[in-house]
Formats: sequence, structure tokens, C-alpha cells
Amino acid sequence: MTAHESLFERVQNSFERQGLMFFLGARVEQVAPGTCVQSLPYSDKVTQQQGAFHDGAVGALADIAAGYAALTQAPPDMEVVTVEYKINFLAACQGGALRATGRVVKAGKRTMVTTAEVLHVAEDGRETTCAILQQTILPVPKTY
Repeated sequence: MTAHESLFERVQNSFERQGLMFFLGARVEQVAPGTCVQSLPYSDKVTQQQGAFHDGAVGALADIAAGYAALTQAPPDMEVVTVEYKINFLAACQGGALRATGRVVKAGKRTMVTTAEVLHVAEDGRETTCAILQQTILPVPKTY
């Protein structure tokens, strides 16, 4: 991160290099130290055979939101990669959009622990928690 680059710009610049998130239609909504919020609108690109959001899309959104929360705590010359995650799917959801909020639990020098909560936001504004993720992140040197 350069002296003139904000946390949001740092996350957004990295996010724009992710082909999967672009393909799925995900967006970065908010960034703060230790936190990242992303959204994913419902579309035929993110569904499973019964019309609900596909668990792979839900997991990808949670992974990316938590990972970018970690990036906000990583040194400027580092990127982050996921070492592992565990996700619990709590509800199948259809329509509306998903909103994943990633948070840093512990920002160590060698590894970081993060979490993400994924909410389904229905067309009428009702929110349902559909997934919870816990993740281990590894800071790595930038390669670009």
C-alpha cells in the first residue's frame, strides 16, 4: 500500500484482479481496519440446481471477505492467502443478495485468524444468517 492508497483502495485494487469475484458479480462495499464487507447479488451465475445460492458461491464470498479483512492488517508489502477455512451453512436462500462481513480475530505476524458472517438480504429487507466461516490466513510477499 502506498502512502496515498487508502485501505479501501488497497482491497479494491486486489479484488479487481480476482476473475471469479468479477464473474460472479461480487462487490466490495466497506473496508475498515480489520473489517471488510462484500455483497453478491442473486443471479443464475450463483445458483445450485434448486435455485438457491450455491454453497460454493457462499463459501467464496465468505472466504474473500474474511481474507480482505486480514489484508487490512497485513504490512503494505504483503498479500494474504487462505491456509484453511471451516464453514457452516445455516440456511438455503434464494433471491435478494448476500452480504458477507469479514473480521480479523487475531492478526499475528505468521498467521492470522479471521471470521465471516454471511447474511441473506431478501428483497423486502429481511436478513437471515446463512453461513458462518472461520479461517486461517498466511501473509505472503507481493508477487506483482
